[in-house]
Amino acid sequence: MNDLEQRVLDRIEQSRDEETRFLQGMVRRPSTLGKEALVQKFIEKELSDMGLGVDMWQIDHAGISGQPGYSPVEWSYEGRPNVAATWKGSGGGRSLILNGHIDVVPATPEHHWTHDPWGGEVVDGRMYGRGAADMKSGVAAMIYAVRALKEEGVELKGDVTLETVIEEECTGNGTLAARVRGYGADAAIIPEPLNQSLLESQVGVMWARVTVRGRGAHAERASEAVNAISKAYPMIQAVQDLESIVNSEERPEQFKQFEHPLNYNIGVIRGGDWTSSVPEECIFEVRISAYPGEDLGEVQRRFKSHLLEAAKADPWLSENPPEIGFYAFLAEGCTVSRGEPVFDALKGRHREIMGSEPEFGSFTGTTDIRFFNLYHGIPATCYGPVGANLHAPDEWVDLKSVENVTKVLALTIMDWCDSA
Repeated sequence: MNDLEQRVLDRIEQSRDEETRFLQGMVRRPSTLGKEALVQKFIEKELSDMGLGVDMWQIDHAGISGQPGYSPVEWSYEGRPNVAATWKGSGGGRSLILNGHIDVVPATPEHHWTHDPWGGEVVDGRMYGRGAADMKSGVAAMIYAVRALKEEGVELKGDVTLETVIEEECTGNGTLAARVRGYGADAAIIPEPLNQSLLESQVGVMWARVTVRGRGAHAERASEAVNAISKAYPMIQAVQDLESIVNSEERPEQFKQFEHPLNYNIGVIRGGDWTSSVPEECIFEVRISAYPGEDLGEVQRRFKSHLLEAAKADPWLSENPPEIGFYAFLAEGCTVSRGEPVFDALKGRHREIMGSEPEFGSFTGTTDIRFFNLYHGIPATCYGPVGANLHAPDEWVDLKSVENVTKVLALTIMDWCDSA
């Protein structure tokens, strides 16, 4: 390791407490769907203080809705900005995008947490909080990697772009909007909290909404009514049956190590509004997944057909079939070749910092790498910190791993963008 590289690593170690406070600042600014602006403004200030020109813009829904990879939404983009900043190189080097999402899933029920979900509490080297791992830790790492390079006077030939985007957790339209905005590069890295492994494949994801109708009444006449919640039972069972079927079928090589790679998760259920009333309607929502290369339209048709066929076995549902629709996530799966040069760059620096070979992994969820790989010809992977309890109470991230990822990213940028 040369002297400049060592100085960069020393700078990252010296900035450990500042990076932790920055991560705490993001965690303490809740950024669930529709409430992302506060943390984006916080990030904008950090990037501006680094001497970067910051582009903060509101997504143009009409401008992205016809683009490949777009997911249909039922909400507005008003007051929900994306942020990007490019550190321009001197010319002649490869360019790189570091992309991270700042939206987080809800923390409810908050009384199930043993740490404040919005507190960023540090205990025994771990930071707890919603988004501490997924993925504000990765955002901190990528920003502080660039900050260390700038503070040590590193000169790059290639450009580095930092992007913090919304809606990775439900559509990916934030990253899509950054592509439409014109940000491109020779490679991209998303520091998702995948335990410092290299992501080579991920499933596709869709969201379905199933509406079951009953016949409401006062509870004293319940025996003469039709309870929509009860009628949702056979439809939920049909979802579970289909899930078993798809997981019993042949799967791609990257997913053969998983016992259950395709999860049809019933994540939301709403039914009834009064204990003494027979509910007229019950709605449940399902997260569906599919392998890379599968036609999403066909997966949707199979889902709908299976549930409608199951409904025929019930006298009420056969006459009053459920309504089945799809919204938000319409994300294709994707696979990245292990031969992509960005993998070599990350592997070498991981080996240097961690003293071991990084593992390749597949993910039974989705990330925004699909936009780069499938639609814009930009090889992309994920490499980020170690954490646990994602989308669950007491989410945490290992702070030492955040520092290690910051180091790996900094040195990878120097290699990829050809530091002078």
